[in-house]
Amino acid sequence: MNNTYLSFVVLLTFIFLTAINAHALDNTNRQTIKALYIPLADHYAALVAYERYRDEMVQADFQIEQMKNWDLLRAYFQSGEVDMAYVMSPLAMDMFNEAPHFRWIGLMHRDGNALAINDLIRDKINLPTQRKDRKPDRQVAEALKSIYQKRNQQIEIGMPHLLATHTVVLYRYLKEHGLKVSLRPSNDAQIRAIAIAPPRSPAFIKGKSNRAQAAAFEQSLPWADIVETGGFGHVAWYSKDVMPWENGHVECIALATDKAIASKQAAIKEVMSYIHRAGADIELARSSGGEAMDEIVKIIRKHIPAHTREAIIASLDPKLRVINYNHLNVDKAGLKQIMDLAVEGGILKQPVNIDSFADTQFAHP
Repeated sequence: MNNTYLSFVVLLTFIFLTAINAHALDNTNRQTIKALYIPLADHYAALVAYERYRDEMVQADFQIEQMKNWDLLRAYFQSGEVDMAYVMSPLAMDMFNEAPHFRWIGLMHRDGNALAINDLIRDKINLPTQRKDRKPDRQVAEALKSIYQKRNQQIEIGMPHLLATHTVVLYRYLKEHGLKVSLRPSNDAQIRAIAIAPPRSPAFIKGKSNRAQAAAFEQSLPWADIVETGGFGHVAWYSKDVMPWENGHVECIALATDKAIASKQAAIKEVMSYIHRAGADIELARSSGGEAMDEIVKIIRKHIPAHTREAIIASLDPKLRVINYNHLNVDKAGLKQIMDLAVEGGILKQPVNIDSFADTQFAHP
């Protein structure tokens, strides 16, 4: 081996080791931001931000952890051991009333949940073939009323959690059509909302159908699309039509602890800016389709394999636009819409002071 070649090898080795050390130093200087999420379309932007942009982040070492259900997420976040969580707005407000050690810093998406029904309800209504034509008219409410009168027993409808935006949406729909919903057994309400973890909702509707019972659930996407594309349920309507709001109604929101905001402000701001960017990526992919959409599907299924390709694509259908990832800054008026209905319906025991709850310093231009 001649001296010139040996010198070249030594130089390349030095450059390589220098780069590794520099990268390690960069990682040392970055602050850990650990965020909790649930396997829902609501949190797709966090998955895309993690997969595409975590290595670009200068301030934040962005980490995500999937939780099996909302109660586990609540307990873990309330322990103060993590920095961020993505949470349904009524649940987040109830958590704030319990222990106000965190702030609302942005949205994860807008709109995004749907009512799914089984064939026993479907056979009583005229359901349009095209999902875009399915609206929250009287049909489902009248079918539920008819079934209730025949059985004289409350009809259970599955929610991801009783303190869910979904429960608020269902309350508003039923109220507008003369029905009542309760969160516990009641002789005064035709419908009872029960908690069903999102991944268990298809099994819930299958089990009820197998026992020849009327079944429905109100869940975040793509679970309603999973039962329809799977051939054992039908999307009846989408929340965006029950709860119309400029740019889409508030649903899952991003929370950060006061401790993290005080000690990791720049890192949290960086994470939120990349969530906005990831949301824009999803919006671009859904409109362009093809390879761009394939990449989004691949990212989602890496973290949530239970979300089928067909259901993801159906949920992100650009013609439907039943969930969107635009306008993710704090929306106080939008949250008040959800809060007021939640208090009115007995879903939320008391309101929060939204100005105290919200921290707008993490807004994205």
